Formats: sequence, structure tokens, C-alpha cells
Amino acid sequence: MSRQPVAGMACSATGLGALLKESAARLKAAGIDQPGLEAAWMVEHVLTLSPLMQRVQAEREMTVTQCEQVRGLIARRAAREPLQYLLGTQEFCGRDFRVTPSVLIPRPESALLVDEAVRRCAHIHAPTVVDVGTGSGCLAVSVALALPGARVVALDVSADALVVARANIAQYGLEARLACFHGDLLAPIAEQGWAHQVHVMLSNPPYIADEGVAALQPEVRDFEPRLALAGGRDGMDVHRRLLEQAPAYLKPGGVLLMEVGIGQAGAVCRQAEKHGQFRLSAVLQDQGGIDRVVCFEKKAA
Repeated sequence: MSRQPVAGMACSATGLGALLKESAARLKAAGIDQPGLEAAWMVEHVLTLSPLMQRVQAEREMTVTQCEQVRGLIARRAAREPLQYLLGTQEFCGRDFRVTPSVLIPRPESALLVDEAVRRCAHIHAPTVVDVGTGSGCLAVSVALALPGARVVALDVSADALVVARANIAQYGLEARLACFHGDLLAPIAEQGWAHQVHVMLSNPPYIADEGVAALQPEVRDFEPRLALAGGRDGMDVHRRLLEQAPAYLKPGGVLLMEVGIGQAGAVCRQAEKHGQFRLSAVLQDQGGIDRVVCFEKKAA
């Protein structure tokens, strides 16, 4: 995880084309899948120069400081630090979100949660939506932007994650109608007295079994927050807790949407059936055909 330039990459000024070639070779040797493209993105981050203009200006001489900055990023990426953390952003639902090692990097499959939450609220006047374990805030922000009349609340047990979420909320000018609260699962809305007020509750909880974290790719295992990854012995600890806690805050007919890991949908559905306060509404598949989001409706009293 060293952030110092590696041996053989002395910090001296050089031409842009030569630096790109050197950087791509270093990333390729480290096993990065698209070394040339990632090298260009990191140069763009330092120089604010598009990959196309990098090719046009291949003979451009770079300063020692610029070379140091690029080589520092390349060294960190070669150590398998995620590109998103190096650049500080990740695209989600067509928008850029700030990310740091305090939050999980948004994945495209999580957009299913946003789409379903918006669909469920489309014909509700001033719906209340709660994002549990908001992380970067990408789900809450995306829902709030799609539903201008909604009251949206983002919850997280990590104070550091909420710093990132609040920055993303401010970036999109949502401070007036998207609130963040710190606490474990639904404890913050219990303190707010929100019993039976929520129309839709959505969550991308940790769903990797504790023993499975070690087998993840190094970018995930070594850099993303374990708190957002490890979900207990079978990866479903948080799902079970949400199934227990959510009925007290959902309106009758209110919806609980949860992302699940590969092969977990059936087990989570059986847990909900056992609990007795929900009926299964739908299981949504991601683009790979994997059961990814389970949708439960709270039964009428």
C-alpha cells in the first residue's frame, strides 16, 4: 500500500508521451487490465488534459512536479489501490460522486435499487424514502434527484462515510431536503419518531461472508471498507436485522428493497417469510442475470 514512487521510476522531468509509455508498462507489469487507458486517466487527473489531447501533445515537456504526481498515482495503482480512490470520483446513474476509502465504490448493479425506489414512489405525493447504510450517498442522492417532492433520509453507522455523503449531497444542492443521520441501522429514525412513516426503505448492505473477504480481488479486499463488505458468517446479518427492524417504520404496503449477493436471494426471501410481516413482491436481476435485489411489501396489520 506504499504511496511512494517505486524503484526505477525516478522523479525527473520527461516528455508526456514517454511518461505515458512508462506508466502503462508499469501498470501492465502489475497486472492491471487496461494499463494504457488507466495511465491516460491518471495523466488527465494531473494535467486536466483529455486522452485525445495527450496524444496530440505527446512531445509536451512535463515539469518535475507533474511527473512526481503522475508517478505517485501510478505507484499506488500498481499496488492495486482502486482507480476510483486515486481519482476521487465514480460515475453512478449518470452522475459523478466523490469517493474515498471511507466508502464503498458504487457499482452499476446498485442502480436497480434506485430505479425500483423511484418506480414505487412515482404516484405517491411527497413520499418518504430512507437509504440505510448510505456510504457515498449515491443511492439517496439519485433518488432525491429523480423525485423532487420526496423526503429522503440517509443513514450510516460510519461517521467518516457521512462526511463523503454530505459532500455529494452538497454537490447536487440537496441539503434542504436530504438529511443524514449517524447511527446503527434504523436507530436514527427511531430517535426521530418515524414509526410507520416510510414509504420505501432501500439498502445495499454488506453481503460478503466474513471468510469470503480474503478471497476478493486486492482492490476490494485491501482498500474498500470492511464494514461495508463483511456481512457475518453467511453474509446476511444485516439483511436479517433489517427484516426485523423495518416493519416498525414502514407504512402498511411500504416497501423494503435490499441488494443481495450471488445465491443469497432465496435465503433472504425464506427469512422474510419466516419473519411473517412481509410478502415477497419481486426479485430483480442485474445485467448478468443474477438475482440482485429483493423487494418486500409490508403486510397490512
